[in-house]
Amino acid sequence: MALKVHMFQVLAATTFLIFLPITSPAANFNFPAVFNFGDSNSDTGGLAAGVAFPVKPPNGQTYFLEPSGRFCDGRLIIDFLMNATDLPFLNPYLDSVGAPNFQTGCNFAAGGATILPANAASTCPFSFGIQVAQFVRFKDQVLELLAKDKKLQKYLPSEQSFRQALYMFDVGQNDLDGAFYSKSEDQVLALIEILLTELETGIERLYSEGARNFWIHNTGPLGCLPRIIAKFGTDASKIDQLGCVNSHNHAANQFNMQLHDLYTKFRLKFPEANFTYVDIFSIKFNLISNYSQYGFKQPIAACCGYGGPPLNFDSRIACGQTKVINGSSATANPCNNTAEYVNWDGNHYTEAANEHVSSQILTGNYSESPVLGDYAGYLPGPKFFDPKTL
Repeated sequence: MALKVHMFQVLAATTFLIFLPITSPAANFNFPAVFNFGDSNSDTGGLAAGVAFPVKPPNGQTYFLEPSGRFCDGRLIIDFLMNATDLPFLNPYLDSVGAPNFQTGCNFAAGGATILPANAASTCPFSFGIQVAQFVRFKDQVLELLAKDKKLQKYLPSEQSFRQALYMFDVGQNDLDGAFYSKSEDQVLALIEILLTELETGIERLYSEGARNFWIHNTGPLGCLPRIIAKFGTDASKIDQLGCVNSHNHAANQFNMQLHDLYTKFRLKFPEANFTYVDIFSIKFNLISNYSQYGFKQPIAACCGYGGPPLNFDSRIACGQTKVINGSSATANPCNNTAEYVNWDGNHYTEAANEHVSSQILTGNYSESPVLGDYAGYLPGPKFFDPKTL
């Protein structure tokens, strides 16, 4: 099943992006099932179910009115994309409570997940390779159950659904993030090749299991997260004009360039499969750069945090917590209007920001796919610089 979405070309010599519009991309985002792999950017409750990680109020307050296992005040990008397909929200693979229905897909993403295998110090044991292994086991069990009882198709994806499903990926941010705490920038950049080799192995395993429709998100502007700025942005020479940390955004850009190379490699190696590359970095960086144009008032500061402007983030106290700070009781409360903030808790985006990002994804202007169809011509896209050039 081909995805008719817009295509952008990455110029090898620069980080400028040029977008090619094609016809009606949103209308073709239509699949019988979706299987998602990733981290907290798309975790709909996996970490909470898998290791009983406490995702407490005020998480979930905007849409679900209670915590839903999501690291957000409401819905994530993947939730809005599921809405666009008229499919229900994805149930986490590890959540067995509430009679989950997996007929239209399953979410293997877990907060804190990395591409590289987890170690004893990892927040999340469900790294990308484990998520892929979970999918293989899930598929084997589903097909075995359906062979015994066809009535279970009301709750489980059919063999045809597995073949026609969309396989989504949004992972790698935590590998880069964590590496900066123990490595130099050059060492972090050297790690990228290893990360993408591991990612390649996992995606090829899914291909061998029959997956044919792949939707790959690149990583966002890591250096614009309040937590990162608070830790690595104290030296003014190390931040850009937006207040984002140059080294982290440079690493994210380098990761994305090599990820795009991998995407191109997949297209050539598996011509019968459909691969789509989505430029999440550009969407989010554009939002942060031009926040007021989109109705936001705070592009960087956390909505739910402690410490006040400019970051409203303190690593000693997480969103919703009450602790004694400097001898006084302090609470990291949410802001009055989450729709005015891009960032939710110092690490994740608000529902309002996620809705904006998903709406931009669905235009097709930030996606590249081998299926071009007829296109109207060149549409200059937002031009983003590599922070290393500042």
